[in-house]
Amino acid sequence: MTYQHIIDSNRCKGCGLCVGVCPKHVLEIAKEVNVKGYFPAYQARPEDCVFCTTCCIMCPDVAITIVELDAVPA
Repeated sequence: MTYQHIIDSNRCKGCGLCVGVCPKHVLEIAKEVNVKGYFPAYQARPEDCVFCTTCCIMCPDVAITIVELDAVPA
């Protein structure tokens, strides 16, 4: 199965809770502000993500989702 990790950077307030709980240290806080003036989280090392959903569960703003991508039939 293939998954995609999505962070809605305009919903994220940059609290850093997701950064602190990520077991693979995938997430960091951006140096650029979003449209609301916050420094959002982003995937600094997406190749290390194991899609454990810990960040999704911890996010108080529901700004992070992990979705299963549909397999394309051959």
